[in-house]
Amino acid sequence: ITKPPFVSTAGPQSLQDPVSVNVGGEVYVTTLDTLTRCRDSMLGAMFTGQMKDRHGNFFIDRDGRVFRYVLNYLRSNSLDLPEGFAELPLLKREADFFQIRPLLEEIQRRESGLAPGGPSGRGAMLNVDTESHVRTLHFNLKRGPDNYELCSCSVHVHTATVFCTARVFVDLLCSRFAYRGQEGTAAPRPRDGSRNYLHLEWAPCPQELPRDQHQKHGFRELHGEAGTELSDLRAFVEELLRVALAEGFRVDSVFPDSSDILNCRSLRFVRY
Repeated sequence: ITKPPFVSTAGPQSLQDPVSVNVGGEVYVTTLDTLTRCRDSMLGAMFTGQMKDRHGNFFIDRDGRVFRYVLNYLRSNSLDLPEGFAELPLLKREADFFQIRPLLEEIQRRESGLAPGGPSGRGAMLNVDTESHVRTLHFNLKRGPDNYELCSCSVHVHTATVFCTARVFVDLLCSRFAYRGQEGTAAPRPRDGSRNYLHLEWAPCPQELPRDQHQKHGFRELHGEAGTELSDLRAFVEELLRVALAEGFRVDSVFPDSSDILNCRSLRFVRY
């Protein structure tokens, strides 16, 4: 990246001394300590020496209006934007130019809706619908050479359909759950065409069913973050609650019995 033109001046200066910074015609008064807060950033590198323009101001040829938010972030380590702020892409470009990575990460979180001040604020809605059905499976069980027995067993197939207005939360769920089947371990993926939807389907392997038969019929188990197998919908809802509550969601409604959340068929969360 080509740095803005500077004119060198001599003389040491304290990090706490006030300095004037001319950013695209907007003049700010701050300290070198603030400007070099992120020392591995482009902005920090610009102020490692005493470089000033002919008027005695440090000069940076960038957008002066949004630089106030960059500067305030360095002062307070908090990104405070006015309500209805419509220049987040521009601020992101400036944060990327100055290579202030913590600020850039915060802006990316806001764009995704996970942090306060995102496109829809922090507010988000999460709906989860669950269902189970029993499938009778017939299979041949080898008892010995040329000795096969026709067997049958019941396999409980569970499904969960998740919708969240914050797409990043769906991505988070994909990283917390894992399928295990014939192809090994794989992370779930959002539904094609929309990152707001996630459909899960899994079937624990019954004790009377050989695992190779379980996998042969295309069944997959579902595991949680700690690798624990989610043997039924109750275990799934418990794992989902743990993740959702940690991300600031609160239970809004439970169907059919609000007093029995772990055995619900439909669950709605909200985050304000």
